[in-house]
Amino acid sequence: MNAKKSVRQYKPAAKNKTKAKAKKQSAWKNALGWFRSNIGNSGEVDPQVRGEHKDNLRFVWGAVFAILSLAILIALVSHIFTGAEDQKCVSSDSYTAANWLGRWGYEIAHWMMDNTFGVSSILIPVLMFATSIRIMGLLKIRLHLWFLNCMIIMVWASAFSAYIVHYVPGAQNTYIIWGGMIGQNELTFLQDKLGGLGTLLVFILSALLYVFYLSDEAITRVRHLVTRKTKEESLEEDDTESLSEEYPEESNQDIFSPLMPDSEAEDIEPIEIDEKEYRTPFSDNASETATTINFEDDPLAAFKGIQENDDNPDNITVVVGHDPEKADLTDGKSLEPYNPKLDLENYKYPTLDLLKRYNTTTNAIDMEEQRNNKNRIKTVLSNFRVEILDNTKATIGPTITLYEITPAPGIRINTIRNLEDDIALSLSALGIRIIAPIPGKGTIGIEVPNQKPQMVSMESILNSRKFQETEFELPMALGKTITNEVYIADLTKMPHLLVAGATGQGKSVGLNVILTSLLYKKHPAELKLVMIDPKKVEFSLYSPIVNHFLAQVEGNEDTEEPIITDVNKVIQTLKSLCLEMDSRYDLLKKAHARNVKEYNEKFRERQLNPQNGHRFMPYIVVVIDEYGDLIMTAGKEIELPIARIAQLARAVGIHMIIATQRPTANIITGTIKANFPARMAFKVTTGVDSKTILDRTGANQLVGKGDMLLMTGSEPVRIQCAYIDTCELEDIIHYIAKQQSYVSPYLLPEVPLEGDDDSGSIDVDMTRLDPMFEDAARMIVNEQNGSTSMIQRKFSIGYNRAGRLMDQLEKAGIVGPAKGSKPREVLCFSEEQLMMIMDNLR
Repeated sequence: MNAKKSVRQYKPAAKNKTKAKAKKQSAWKNALGWFRSNIGNSGEVDPQVRGEHKDNLRFVWGAVFAILSLAILIALVSHIFTGAEDQKCVSSDSYTAANWLGRWGYEIAHWMMDNTFGVSSILIPVLMFATSIRIMGLLKIRLHLWFLNCMIIMVWASAFSAYIVHYVPGAQNTYIIWGGMIGQNELTFLQDKLGGLGTLLVFILSALLYVFYLSDEAITRVRHLVTRKTKEESLEEDDTESLSEEYPEESNQDIFSPLMPDSEAEDIEPIEIDEKEYRTPFSDNASETATTINFEDDPLAAFKGIQENDDNPDNITVVVGHDPEKADLTDGKSLEPYNPKLDLENYKYPTLDLLKRYNTTTNAIDMEEQRNNKNRIKTVLSNFRVEILDNTKATIGPTITLYEITPAPGIRINTIRNLEDDIALSLSALGIRIIAPIPGKGTIGIEVPNQKPQMVSMESILNSRKFQETEFELPMALGKTITNEVYIADLTKMPHLLVAGATGQGKSVGLNVILTSLLYKKHPAELKLVMIDPKKVEFSLYSPIVNHFLAQVEGNEDTEEPIITDVNKVIQTLKSLCLEMDSRYDLLKKAHARNVKEYNEKFRERQLNPQNGHRFMPYIVVVIDEYGDLIMTAGKEIELPIARIAQLARAVGIHMIIATQRPTANIITGTIKANFPARMAFKVTTGVDSKTILDRTGANQLVGKGDMLLMTGSEPVRIQCAYIDTCELEDIIHYIAKQQSYVSPYLLPEVPLEGDDDSGSIDVDMTRLDPMFEDAARMIVNEQNGSTSMIQRKFSIGYNRAGRLMDQLEKAGIVGPAKGSKPREVLCFSEEQLMMIMDNLR
């Protein structure tokens, strides 16, 4: 009974303990769950929060590592100056070290300098600091390049320091082992193998090689030199691949350049391509006697087509999808896109330090001036019983301030417009301009000149973010608007520009601003300029860059005046531009492209065949100054080709800018105005001239000195043109001219002489042949290219003599008649046929 009783008494106690234990475990689970949800990294935590915690932890560890590296660096630098005094620390435990980091700093520095790389051990904390920067994520540092460079320098410097200490008298009396134990071992090994002089030569040679390795420019020159020599020796060997393997791109990359994230880099695996998977279904069944094209033996075999000299149609392998107009320039491997800039790949764009930086902060408009102008405008309007609301807003520009007023209900706009002179009188202003109403707003604008206008420098415009990031094809950074915003226009969208203004109002500066914008943004391979200047002095500054950016008519490239000043040459150049336009349209038609941008894109992607005449087309900008003088001299001979170019040349990348200081109706005719929708008007003297340019008044109310109105749509925009001085322009031209250029200017098609036609009826005296006739005939037959310009270049003669030679060759039946801008057809195909013709002439 007692035993049973005791058992009955024990069971309730066990149950209580079990319940207590369960409660305790539940409490621990709740606490652990709360800890994980609030502090830990359980699966329930937001991944974004977890990533932030991880980034914070990496930053903290990186900061600790950075502080540690700086401490070691301080200890090493201090040891160089205090090491001799701190040697007492070895023998005395109570001595205070002179090292900047105390006894621990001395011991660390003493061990690192004596037992590792000596003084060059200073690079170890530098490498540690770079690693900490990478850990913290402040910079994407390429640690493998840092480690490689630091190790090379430390190994070389430690051995060279040991060499100096060994051979320089008195250098041994030092408390520091300058080369460290590693340097001493390196020196001992080299001296045993090479001796003292041989060791010195190894040091010099290795230093030169390392410096040469760090020089990107030197490596680039060597690459091109080797590539050029290899191509001259054999065009059939593919040496470019071997060069790319010997010099991987990574070796020239900046050690601070952005890297791929580590997670992505680790996931990338090399892909093995099985050539069997890419065999065509015709490869196994192709006849052994079929005609094949070997790209390695003949890189241009894809463009030669199938020779029609075999009557067996089964002996032909048809290439599916082959188009001779769009044949890819590939040799079985995908080629890189064509880059026209590689012809002048070392060309450097002009830098902003060539331009002056003006201080314009002192000329800011005074707030008192704004307040007075607002009160005066309100007063003069109230005197004429014109009520306005009290919400006048002022927008400050570099030259003028726009005051926006809101008329009271019932006030007519013409009433305010007719008070223009009265408002100008009350403001004591040079002249005001009323915009009634402002487009898109329910207000009337009154533009009032500032008492202290600000200068808009060219440097501030080109240095603006808007210009640096623009994607316009032909960007023109003109100046600042009334809201102090940089105004940039695209000439390709205009597509032609008419500039007019009175003398001394900024027209010439405006043209130089446009040209400077283009020079700062475009490569010589992308832009060519045709500059016509009857005054002979306005564009003469651009002569030194004739082979970089200028274009000339073929046959006139040897003249001493690259800027066209003679009226007869102006007419010839405009006709040549018409021929160039027609030629470009023919190429666009073959390429099935609608404009020059699409055409060049296809050419870059190697979709067009150069053997069919296709070529990269740079933009051509024709700039004509003193257009009025040309019209008075030549009249319709100038106006008609200009009108034809303005009507048709937009799609082929030819754009015109004509400027005149006589904006009269007989100069700017209806034909010109209809084809020049973009107008730039500087200050003119009368409202009639303003209406001639802009079809409205306003240009006669400008302030002058670069104040202008630009109309590209329905409403003109007021802009303060940027200012560029002559000395600035000279520095820019000199910077470009001293760089590598093309051999000759961009050649425009030669214009056929009057009297030349397809009938070939030319009055030529064949009894008095030119002494170079036989040599020229043999050259043309060998080259199979009948071009007057080629005769000029080959024999270094003038255009007139080359033209007479070509006439004699045509009369002799060696070449065909002229075909405009295209080369003449060569009718003689062999030396034997040429000798027969020469015998008949004798």
